[in-house]
Amino acid sequence: MKTYSPKLQDIDAKWYVVDADGMVLGRLASKIAQVLRGKHKPIWAPYIDTGDFVVVINADKIRVTGRKAEQKKYYRHSGYLGGLKVTPYKRMMENKPEFILHEAVRGMLPHNRLGRQMLKKLKVYTSSDHPHTAQKPEAFPF
Repeated sequence: MKTYSPKLQDIDAKWYVVDADGMVLGRLASKIAQVLRGKHKPIWAPYIDTGDFVVVINADKIRVTGRKAEQKKYYRHSGYLGGLKVTPYKRMMENKPEFILHEAVRGMLPHNRLGRQMLKKLKVYTSSDHPHTAQKPEAFPF
């Protein structure tokens, strides 16, 4: 028995649209990461990008459970001594709600060149409008 290896001409990337209104951040991010990797397809291989494109709308209406809204923090560092910047979840939700979902999905993808390539297929928007109607995205069944 031979192991199947997907070829580039076998990969058919579809477009999916996901409405994030009222959905839980982590559960949604894990489903999106699976679709971006292509693990929902029978031709999945860990070394080839077989995933689909995902357009997320209403990212500003996403929710978190428990006390994460008060306790969760986002960290970044300038590279200088004492250059740690801490932003609470509430302020990040007011300023950049699409960044929250983007970072949650990024943490669930491989941390290499292939993961960065997969992340480029994620499009996040805060409103219900998106510029990808020409691709005819389907609603992803959750």
